[in-house]
Amino acid sequence: MKNLKFSLFLSISLSLLVLISILAPAKLYATDITVGAATWYSWWDFKEEGNNMDLDPAFLFGPALSVKFNDDFNLTFVYLYGKYDQKGSSKVKRSDSDLAINYRLNYFLKLFAGAKYMNFSSQQDFDHSSIGPGLGLNAALPIGENLFLLATLSGFCLWGDEDGSSSLGDYKEYGINSTLSFAYYIARASTTVSLGGRFQYFKTDYDDFGPEADIKHKFYGVTLTATYTFGI
Repeated sequence: MKNLKFSLFLSISLSLLVLISILAPAKLYATDITVGAATWYSWWDFKEEGNNMDLDPAFLFGPALSVKFNDDFNLTFVYLYGKYDQKGSSKVKRSDSDLAINYRLNYFLKLFAGAKYMNFSSQQDFDHSSIGPGLGLNAALPIGENLFLLATLSGFCLWGDEDGSSSLGDYKEYGINSTLSFAYYIARASTTVSLGGRFQYFKTDYDDFGPEADIKHKFYGVTLTATYTFGI
């Protein structure tokens, strides 16, 4: 099921690429491509009725990609992966991936919509995988020469299921994600470096159980991203 959901995520990625090529004007500017790496040192508060997992903070890291088609539309993709140490037990592996089509509302704001894929697993105990849509706003405020304040706020609703010995079956997940960071553009190197923080909250509702089985997740920590932009 995990592979099926990731295949669905890739299918949505291709669909968004086709959609943006249709929505964008026929005459495109020279395409700008931005590639780089993102890291998130995060804490994970994992709470359910009668059971609070004790997890050490961990680094999540992975690639970041953006393709700018013109002044109004661009496509972004970020994938993060890491392992959390669970005291007295095995490591918990987590993946968090976002794909979005962005539309410029004005000089400062962008509206984005897309797909989110999340997975976390612990050896053979469980494999928790979900996918669904997301919607949000992105703000970029200039505060100095080549220095910007970046902020995002989004919501998402996901569907998934669990495999493994401790599986509770099908579920829905819904929540919010927010970031705040400072970004500095190094013009000579066509490179942007950003440092800030990220907070993510979501709730897991299992279809076959009552509220006592619901799980609340909080992720929060420091982010660092470095990207390089070039034109083709």
